[in-house]
Amino acid sequence: MNLKVYNPEIFQGNLKKRNYFEGWYFKNVSFDLQNVYSFIPGVALTEKDQHAFIQVINGITGLTDYITYPLDNFLWARNKVYLKIGESVFTDKYIDLKIDTMNLNVEGHIDFKNNVKYPKSLLSPGIMGWYSFVPFMECKHGIVSVNHYLEGKINTNGVSVDFSGGKGYIEKDWGRSFPEAWIWIQANNFNNRNSSFSFSVAKIPWRGKFFIGFIAFLYFNNRFNIFSTYNNSSIGYINHSDNSIDLLLKNHEMTLKITAVKSTFGELIAPVSGDMSRRIKESIDSEVTLSLYDRKDELIYTDSSKRAGLEVIDKIFDYI
Repeated sequence: MNLKVYNPEIFQGNLKKRNYFEGWYFKNVSFDLQNVYSFIPGVALTEKDQHAFIQVINGITGLTDYITYPLDNFLWARNKVYLKIGESVFTDKYIDLKIDTMNLNVEGHIDFKNNVKYPKSLLSPGIMGWYSFVPFMECKHGIVSVNHYLEGKINTNGVSVDFSGGKGYIEKDWGRSFPEAWIWIQANNFNNRNSSFSFSVAKIPWRGKFFIGFIAFLYFNNRFNIFSTYNNSSIGYINHSDNSIDLLLKNHEMTLKITAVKSTFGELIAPVSGDMSRRIKESIDSEVTLSLYDRKDELIYTDSSKRAGLEVIDKIFDYI
């Protein structure tokens, strides 16, 4: 049995693969919402270039950095989330940062408290459901921590940032390439501090053709409300303008309305056949509003989150 498939949070690859990438996304928002930093450690493996990397995005300014490391600077644990790149360590319990380049100096330690894990089952090892077992998917997705609280500080280019009492979130991707087109929304800084939301829709290659697949959850009151292709949920509509996106999701019990308002974007590097050569724009300074309705169309939950993550590759609207 492939035990890795039941543990999508751990390193899924090996350093002998080519045209392969794997990366983890650690989002950190301070209690006062004045500081937002995401750190993305990973590896990129092509025939001509094999390296480890750490991407950094400042969600307030939109400034980003992509720091490369020799592949032998990448160490990992086989049975838990533990990554060491250079002198920085990333786990599902803490991050310990030591990054020193011409443009960026980051040092510090942040602990993660009260992590909420995405539910697993024999037939659904993670957020991808039964698609987790399909070997030829170009990109797979995993949720490491839906929600957690932060304790600690980092120093960035001489400025101390205290994340104590703030909120964190961790997810990851691995495979050959990011999809050709997608939308990604993530938020867990709601008024209800225990709530968390994630949504992504993408053009998925499938046996010489493609389909539009999506995965989403809303977590609140200790319950996961799941809206995904694999559990026969549907997208009622997706409307977009220059500065916002509105969408509606339905499963057999609930209807979820989402509005995402765009804000500051930074430029990130994304994989194409393992090569980190594609440039995309990501915001972690957007705002998301949710409304959840039951079968009788009665409102059972509504809330808004600032410092939300948002990526929109406009070509997705050619297919939806």
